[in-house]
Formats: sequence, C-alpha cells, structure tokens
Amino acid sequence: MKTTPDLRTALLLPGILLIATTLRVAFTGVAPLLDTLREVFGLTTAQTGLLTTLPLMAFAVVSPLAAAIANRVGTERSLGAALLLICLGIILRSSGLVTLLFFGTALIGCGIAMGNVLLPGLIKRDFPGKVARLTGAYSLTMGVAAALGSLMVIPLMEWGAGWQGALLGLMLFPLLALCLWLPQLTCRSADRIGTGSALSSRTVWHSALAWQVTLFLGINSLIYYVIIGWLPSILVSNGYSELQAGSLHGLMQLATAAPGLFIGLLLSKLSDQRGIAILVSLLCGVAVTGLWLYPGLATLWVMLFGFGSGATMILGLTFIGLRASSAHQAAALSGMAQCVGYLLAACGPPLMGRVHDLDGGWSIPLLSIALLSVIMALSGAASGRDRAIAAAGDIQPGCRLE
Repeated sequence: MKTTPDLRTALLLPGILLIATTLRVAFTGVAPLLDTLREVFGLTTAQTGLLTTLPLMAFAVVSPLAAAIANRVGTERSLGAALLLICLGIILRSSGLVTLLFFGTALIGCGIAMGNVLLPGLIKRDFPGKVARLTGAYSLTMGVAAALGSLMVIPLMEWGAGWQGALLGLMLFPLLALCLWLPQLTCRSADRIGTGSALSSRTVWHSALAWQVTLFLGINSLIYYVIIGWLPSILVSNGYSELQAGSLHGLMQLATAAPGLFIGLLLSKLSDQRGIAILVSLLCGVAVTGLWLYPGLATLWVMLFGFGSGATMILGLTFIGLRASSAHQAAALSGMAQCVGYLLAACGPPLMGRVHDLDGGWSIPLLSIALLSVIMALSGAASGRDRAIAAAGDIQPGCRLE
C-alpha cells in the first residue's frame, strides 16, 4: 500500500526518537563484555581499547561527509542506510571471527556517525520552534536505550546466549527503528538540509563560535567515551564483580538520560546558557574525582557523572541547532563538531588504557578527566553566549531559543 504524506508526518517524530535509541546502544553495549572479549580472543589492553576507539574514528571520518551524502540521496534515505549499516555491523561483530569483530565495530560507527550528524539538522528543518525540547527528548531515549543495552548483555550471556548472542541482541533497537522509518524512505521532496552545504561548511570552519561549540562537544565526547569504555574495568579493579560493574555501567547511562526529562524545557526559557554549561561540566569533574578517591561510593559517582555528561551532551547538541542560522548550517556545524570532537575522543580510550598499563592503576586517567572537565566548563561558557553564526561566517547577537 502506498505511503501517504499524513502517515509519514505522523511517524516522523516517533521515527526520530527510535533512531536516537540506536545512536549509543550498539556501541556502548559492548563495554560490559570487554573483559570477556579480551579473554576469548586473547587481546591486549590496547587492542581491547580499539573496540571502543574504532567507532570514534569512524565518527570522525564519516561526520564531515554526512551532509553531502544527505544532499545527494536525501536525509531520510541516508538515515535509513545508517540503520542498515548498524544492523550489518552488529551481525558481523557477533560472528566469532576476530577480523569481523573489528570490521563490524567500524561499520557500526559509520552508521551511528550518519545519525549523529543528520538528526540535529532534521530537527532544525522540520521542528525549528522546538529545537531544545526535541533535543532533550531524543537524548532521553538515547540514554534509556543505552542503559537497557548495558543492563541486558551480561544477563543474556549468563542465561545461555553467550557473548555472541548478547551482542546480537542489541540489534533489536536498529531493527525497530528501521521498521518505523520505512514510510520516510518514500519521501521525494527537496532536501533542504543538504542545500548549500559547501558554503555552510566553509562558514562554520572559519567561525570562532563554531570552534567553541566543537571544543565543548569534543571534550564531552572524550571524557564520556573513556568512562564508558573503561568504567567496568575500573570498578572490577576496585573489588566489584563483573555483574555489579555491568549494572553500574547501565545505571550511569540511565543517569545520562535523566536530564532529557527537563533540560529541554529549562533551556527553552533561557537566552543565555553559560551558567548551566559550567555547572554540568564541573559535575563530571567532581564525579570522576570522587570515583578516584572514594570508589566505595561508586553508585553515587556514576549517577553524578551520567547526569553531568548527559546534560552536557544535550547542551552541545542544542548549541548546534541554536547557534546555526539555517538547517544546512546546522548539519555542517554538526559534522564539524563531531569530526573534530570524535578525533579527540578516539585518542582517549587507548591512551588511558596505555597509561593504565604503564602505571598499574586508574588514578592518572581519572585525574586527567577531572582536569579536562574544567576546560570543558570554559568552552561551555563561551558556547553558551546568546550568539549565532551568520551566513557570512561572522557572529551576530540576538539569537533566541525558540
């Protein structure tokens, strides 16, 4: 039966939210199984860290290309292709072959990168008056799905599915999203996100404000993916069981979803976000410092870090929509921020793993993350000013949240 415009419109927002559920879970759900994979395949700590780094490298490579791909084939179809890539990557990663373990992980990263870049532009295009609220909503669904993924993999493995079945179970999320997104693939209307993408890309790369947003998101990505990749190992080294570490890993990701319940409404009432950007950035620093000094209170620290990191991410994604002056500029800024940001983030897990191997503990990595949180607070103070990137690359006052 032919898809009607009314059906496409009705399913657009639910489809966006379901796509958001796939943008972390297929990646972060592997973290509780890293020690198992290291034993099964005989991997070194650095090689194990590569399972966390590969998607980030894919993010950095694919992010600048996403707007151009959307301009050629359409945003809706690009997102459909991203979901297919994630599904294929999950299948290959679960095959039991070490080569496909890494190749599938890279494919997952390519699919997630497309979604990461295009969703903010899609929201800017189709819901221009609700950027902050919808960014909060899709961040909420992203965090909840990631938490469910982390909580389910260890029980699935122990109930007889093995590590392969546990990883394969994560495909539930992109499959559901793809089913709900199918009506959007028939859309043949002109795609306004990709239009003018070359000019927009030149504009954002020469904008100081764009670089401030990029640094804010980049440091958030760096510290988040270091913690998401190594938290179970950090906890196990402090006496927690593998099951407890997996549960706390899921709890942290659930905490990243909590700010989505209200921060969008809060941001919609603020024309200046400097104060809140500084506050949530410093929460991350306090949390990792607490985890270093008082690991017995890990439940408190992982919840605090999750809340601060989740709020910071929502702010960063909201900045993309608010600081851009058009949908195609939002896509270009998203590509820039995520390209540079994930290049930074890709260095984090293997570097911290290497430091751990040399030092024998997690004190230096955790202290480094605390210091980076302070730098993130400073870049958040700059990004949170009431400004927008103008079409010619200069900065204009008077940007207001819609």
